[in-house]
Amino acid sequence: MKMSAPIYHLKRKAKQLSRAEDIPLHQALDRIARDEGYSGWSLLVAKAEPAAPAGKLFQRLLPGDLLLVGARPGHGKTLMGLELAVEAMKTGHPGVFFSLEDTEENLEDRFRAIGVDRAQFQHLFEFDGSDAISAGYITERLASAPRGTLVVIDYLQLLDQKRENPELSIQVHTLRAFARERGLIMVFISQIDRSYERSQKPLPDIADIRLPNPLDLKLFDKTCFLNDGKVAFQAAR
Repeated sequence: MKMSAPIYHLKRKAKQLSRAEDIPLHQALDRIARDEGYSGWSLLVAKAEPAAPAGKLFQRLLPGDLLLVGARPGHGKTLMGLELAVEAMKTGHPGVFFSLEDTEENLEDRFRAIGVDRAQFQHLFEFDGSDAISAGYITERLASAPRGTLVVIDYLQLLDQKRENPELSIQVHTLRAFARERGLIMVFISQIDRSYERSQKPLPDIADIRLPNPLDLKLFDKTCFLNDGKVAFQAAR
């Protein structure tokens, strides 16, 4: 059954419906699915054309890598981070999601949005929404994390929002050294500067990363940028 729009567009439509009618995202997703002729969102995702770039991207990540994922709001950067965690868990490696923005309830909706039952990864997945999230907090929490654990940090620009936290550049240096020492993969969700919307580029790039505080972007090994369903992945150096 052919859908009326690409799946990323339907996800965005569901988010708008959720906000407009003040209903949970999973209910909005199911309503959009029914409009498309499916009994529920999970069935729609299962029948959709396979276009999951997360699987291909995960295959190019190595233990110790720092990946920067950037997009404007509503273009799937957090979902990409979660999908990468799912790909890691499919291979038996833990996925840990640190968020200074999302709640665990919101993340449950995001699992539904990508058509994944979180329960099947219950023993591998951890969510941490503590206000104390910083490089020091993350390294302490992951002190015993096994090699190959995929860590999502949502999002980069919030790591130094508290005055007591070290500068952003110091924190990323710390996390980079920790990831290499422990063999972890770290995915940093990043904001894109609003000036990108005034440009003519089909996709943002490293020059469009919003940096309220100084940071050497060469600290990241790989980048992934998203816009309107398009994905660009490359080595950062």
